[in-house]
Amino acid sequence: MDSTIGTALSGLLGTIIALAVVLGLAWISLRTLRRWQDRGLGTRDGGPERQLRFVRALPVGQRERLVLIEAEGELMLVGVSAASISLLRTWPGDASAATPEPAGAIVAEERP
Repeated sequence: MDSTIGTALSGLLGTIIALAVVLGLAWISLRTLRRWQDRGLGTRDGGPERQLRFVRALPVGQRERLVLIEAEGELMLVGVSAASISLLRTWPGDASAATPEPAGAIVAEERP
């Protein structure tokens, strides 16, 4: 009976160690991939600002959405569907000055 429990605990311990090794390798791989992807887009810690930034997304259908992104200071409104991606509009210059206000804020200003 004792040898059965010892065998079961030994197998459980081996499984836990294997799981820890796999999770550690996955974590290291994700960090390496993130650094590799960010190499062309600026750094995260104290480096230059990223050149491509997601601003907002608005779902307009089951698989369709409008996405507002900023690339090198220029805002772009992009339509994304299952079959295609289309550029709908661009705003040049400083993104913070050209960011459209939410519709609720505009309506609230018009009321007396």
